[in-house]
Amino acid sequence: MATQGTATIDFGTGKTDIATAVSASGITGSQLVEAWIFPAATASNTADNHWVEDLHVVAGNVQNGVGFTIYAKCNTGKAHGVYNVGYVFN
Repeated sequence: MATQGTATIDFGTGKTDIATAVSASGITGSQLVEAWIFPAATASNTADNHWVEDLHVVAGNVQNGVGFTIYAKCNTGKAHGVYNVGYVFN
């Protein structure tokens, strides 16, 4: 069965790209991880902002028994504040 969840990415006062570590003690190095923008309001961004910003997210750097990293990039200018990201690994 796949494990799924959400995490947040925080561009702070304005950045073009960031990386966020996600703890997942049950993950193995052979599992695939997928990440996507999850449009739900945060303290600094509405659900609509999640769609309007030109954000691209990927997951990688899987570490056996530790977790993985979510990498996010704003393709146009800088993003600001916190956004939600969904993920799944199997």
